[in-house]
Amino acid sequence: MKIKTLLLLIFILLLVGFIGYRINKNAAVNDKGKSGPPQKSALAVNAIVISEKDFSNSISISGSIDANEQVEIRSEVSGIVENIYFTEGSQVKKGQVLFRVNDSELRAQLAQANTKQNLAGENERRAKLLLAKEAISQEEYDIASAEFRSLKSQTQLIQSQLAKTSLKAPFSGKIGLRNISPGAYVTPMIVISNLVNTNPLKITFSIPEKYASEITMNAEISFTVSGSTDTFKAKIYAIEPSIDTNTRTLLVRAKADNKDDKLFPGTYANVILPLKEIKDAILIPTEAVIPVQNGKKVFISENGKAKPIMVETGTRTQESIVVLSGLKAGDTLVTSGIMSLKPDSALKVKINSK
Repeated sequence: MKIKTLLLLIFILLLVGFIGYRINKNAAVNDKGKSGPPQKSALAVNAIVISEKDFSNSISISGSIDANEQVEIRSEVSGIVENIYFTEGSQVKKGQVLFRVNDSELRAQLAQANTKQNLAGENERRAKLLLAKEAISQEEYDIASAEFRSLKSQTQLIQSQLAKTSLKAPFSGKIGLRNISPGAYVTPMIVISNLVNTNPLKITFSIPEKYASEITMNAEISFTVSGSTDTFKAKIYAIEPSIDTNTRTLLVRAKADNKDDKLFPGTYANVILPLKEIKDAILIPTEAVIPVQNGKKVFISENGKAKPIMVETGTRTQESIVVLSGLKAGDTLVTSGIMSLKPDSALKVKINSK
């Protein structure tokens, strides 16, 4: 009986102690709630103070290198190739004979045509004398005169065809590999070789229409090519007069010196095109810009808190981007931790020099 009473007393004491513990804990929680939510610590970020400075604007675009002049060498007449007067891969001069087609048949036709022409000319001369003496009619003289003019035109046609049997270089340049041998039968459809003038070279490229007004004649550009560490110069000499409505771009062409034969037609060029210099431009690091659905935004620090700002941007370089609107000189731009920022986030700002 005494044991049961003792156990019951112990149980009552434990119960009273547990109830007292819970009451004290709830009171502590209520006191804590009355003091307000816990204060979050300020986020440490890097920032820069925006300033204005002049910006030499330029864009990087792809272009192609083309020969100054390039043509496929073809025979204008059909026949057997009698002689080839050029060496593959060599330089040739304008007017140099490249090859000759056998012309024996045309020469025979020319001799025959000359004979007929001479006879017709003599007949026309006699008919003129007879007409003066009224020995023949005007109609008979006209027939003799027409015959002479017809044969004269035929002779000139054969002479023209005969001249085409010797093909001359239309301009100076380097001739490529030949596709025929002496004795081959050629027609105007067969490409004999390619003639290319590579000094100077043409660089052709297209620019977005928003930069069209900033392109000027004789402006100097620079470009690089794959496989070379050299930077080459060229000068703009031609601009297409209208924008391509399909691509919304403007076609531009420049010329580059190629005396050392370091450049080859058909290769791609990475063109650096200088545009107009922007005065008092605002440049910010590219990593400070956050793309969003409606455009781009940045965060500035204002009164120790993060403030989102929508910005309009322009030219982008490898490290910086031009801000056209949204920021002003003197703003403190946050450059680190921007993806974790929310409006009015408390900031601990460390100002870095640009």
